[in-house]
Amino acid sequence: MAIPTRYRQAVAVQCNNRLVLTYSAFDNGVLWLYPEKKWEEVRDQVMRLSASDQNHRSVQRRLVGSATPIEPDGAGRIQLPQTLRQVAGLEKRAVLMGMGDRFELWNESVLNQKRAEEFANDDAASSEMSALEL
Repeated sequence: MAIPTRYRQAVAVQCNNRLVLTYSAFDNGVLWLYPEKKWEEVRDQVMRLSASDQNHRSVQRRLVGSATPIEPDGAGRIQLPQTLRQVAGLEKRAVLMGMGDRFELWNESVLNQKRAEEFANDDAASSEMSALEL
C-alpha cells in the first residue's frame, strides 16, 4: 500500500520513515499506524496498565503484542503483514485516514458501514462532544 503523497514528507521528517502498525484497541476492520516515537508513548502507557486485569491484558496483547515496525520504501509504499491484513479484512480497497497523531487503515466497506452506523446514531453525542465548537 502506498502512503498518500500529502503525508509522505511529514512521515519522512517527523519520524524518519519509522512507523509501527498494530490493531485498533477499539474497532474491528481497522489498523493503527503510528510514528515510532508516538507509538513508544502509547506502548509505555498501555504496558503500565495492571496485568492482573483481564481487559488490560487483552488490550496489551492486541496493541503491543501485535505491533510491527514498518518503513516506507522509496516510493512511499509500505508492506502490511499478512496476519494484520487478514484480521482487519484488508483486501483490495483500503482507506488511510490521518487522525492527528496516527493513521487509521480501514477496509473501505467496513469504514462505509461504520460511517452509516455513526450517522444513524448521531443524536447520541456525549457531553464532551456537545461542548465542541465546530
